[in-house]
Amino acid sequence: MAHLFGTQNLKALGGSRVILDGINVSVEDGNRIGILGSNGAGKSTLLRLLAGVSAPDGGSLIYRDGVEVAFLTQRDPVTDKSVLEVIHPGKQAHEWAANALIRDIHAGLLGDVSLEASYDTLSGGQKRRVSLARVLSQGLISGRPAEVLILDEPTNHLDVEGVAWLAQHLNKRFGGRGQKPKQSGALLVVTHDRWFLDEVCSHIWEVIAGVDPGKGKPQIPGRIEVYEGSYAAYVLARTERARLASVSAAKRENLLRKELAWLRRGAPARTSKPRFRIEAAEALIANEPPPRDEVELVKMATARLGKDVLDLENVSLKFGEKTIFSDVTYRLAPAERVGIVGVNGAGKTTLLRLLAGTVEPDAGRVKRGKTVSVAVLSQDTHELDEIGDLRVVEAVSAVAASVVIGGKEVSASQLVERIGFSKERAWTLVKDISGGERRRLQLIRLLMAEPNVILLDEPTNDLDTDTLAAMEDLLDSFPGTLVVVSHDRYLLERVTSHQLALLGDGKIRDLPGGVEQYLQLRAQMEGATSPKATVSPTTGSKTGGAEKPQNAKLTREIQKEMAKVERQMEKIAAENKQVETKLAEVSALVGPSQTDLEKMSELVKQSNELRDKHADLEMRWLELAEKIS
Repeated sequence: MAHLFGTQNLKALGGSRVILDGINVSVEDGNRIGILGSNGAGKSTLLRLLAGVSAPDGGSLIYRDGVEVAFLTQRDPVTDKSVLEVIHPGKQAHEWAANALIRDIHAGLLGDVSLEASYDTLSGGQKRRVSLARVLSQGLISGRPAEVLILDEPTNHLDVEGVAWLAQHLNKRFGGRGQKPKQSGALLVVTHDRWFLDEVCSHIWEVIAGVDPGKGKPQIPGRIEVYEGSYAAYVLARTERARLASVSAAKRENLLRKELAWLRRGAPARTSKPRFRIEAAEALIANEPPPRDEVELVKMATARLGKDVLDLENVSLKFGEKTIFSDVTYRLAPAERVGIVGVNGAGKTTLLRLLAGTVEPDAGRVKRGKTVSVAVLSQDTHELDEIGDLRVVEAVSAVAASVVIGGKEVSASQLVERIGFSKERAWTLVKDISGGERRRLQLIRLLMAEPNVILLDEPTNDLDTDTLAAMEDLLDSFPGTLVVVSHDRYLLERVTSHQLALLGDGKIRDLPGGVEQYLQLRAQMEGATSPKATVSPTTGSKTGGAEKPQNAKLTREIQKEMAKVERQMEKIAAENKQVETKLAEVSALVGPSQTDLEKMSELVKQSNELRDKHADLEMRWLELAEKIS
């Protein structure tokens, strides 16, 4: 592979602090590198150095002659130019509209954005997508695309569809997932989206934050550890290194073991073929229990919540002329763990507000159980402004001195440490902590209140991967009902048992096939409205093309069978819910008799059989959907 660039003892300072030092890395043609690290470790600093935006304080950066770099920063430009002028400055429509990759970028990112609109009138999310489109398009018109693409948090403000499109686009360009690359070059990306890392990246760089020992001792600067393979391979390799070196604390090791247990069950095919010994890492988790015991959680939740949690009964809601929900009925069960995905503006946050009681429906009602205590993690952290003069530990202790998690009592200071605050940062004023730390503090305070229903609205914002793993570990032992709105597919599959979709038609759909089924539904909807969508060179809107010929009779037969399978799945799900309710009732008995124990065993057996049947039907549904997708 051709060499693109490398560094020699690269050094970066932040005031008197050494952020990075002794950085020696090399990037070759075809590399797709994901960059991870804790908040404040120096990820964005590293990208600015590699892009040539910032000069190093020591060492050197050496690029091969003629290599072009495209860099997406976290800051969007400030301008009143049109969207078209921002993306393709000085170019006419015919110059870019003839390029298939540019048309793909417009279709994937700018479906709701007019190219004639003034950039400064766009929303924050739209501006971010325009900036991403500008960087992805760089050099494509001239036929010399940027060989090094450096992206800082490109998945921010992208929904599930947007993230899936971006992964597909980058794999198409740089040869990911076994595809033949359309161009030479390399990709470097900072993101906390672990599904994206697994889908796109061939290498992981972990930026290890520097340490200031204090008391006149020399600083330990930040460094980079290089791993081969995707995110799943990185987790395995990092755990193996920690095991061999015996330097990881028991707390961190347990988190990684649990993460590995999830990866082993959920995504073994993504580990590629790393060079380290997977057998040793596998041995580490051979006897690891599942991430959570669903039956035990149902029993605990039923005891705390009762049978009724939150029910939407024939709910309808409009904002102006826009219908958000139309005669929707949905019931949340004790210990139910549900993820919500949907198009922008479909009502995901509004659904959480209905469940929380901050928004009332126009028709129908939201029925709440008598013992329900709801806590909401909102998208911003404005509520922390009122306690800015408290220290982090004090802000947590103000809610409660301790909390019971997983059957063990955990103090405020222990919980603060468990979710990533060092002893020094735990005594920092709230007004002085970073955005990622504010997000952690917000979650800790929410858990300390001991709710039995938690509603999370985009909880991954501003969190690094280690903090996400710690958060997921805490949520695993939460015995109540959990509702999560997120574009992070890894998080949804990790902490929820099933997903729902809001497609903008006022209804709530169950997704037995998970996020993949949602993407298929969206593709079918796009195909129905614009069978072969292209992008208008003047407005940027999607226009229809010729429909792909299909055997209409065969399609109708497949759709009929899919509907039949869906009805069977709904029936089995309802039966299993009844069995689990009975199981929870029997489990709650004090001093159960031998007859009760036998009944419990029989109910568990019934539940397992129903789950197996449901899984078989899910696979059949996906096979049918594949035929008409």
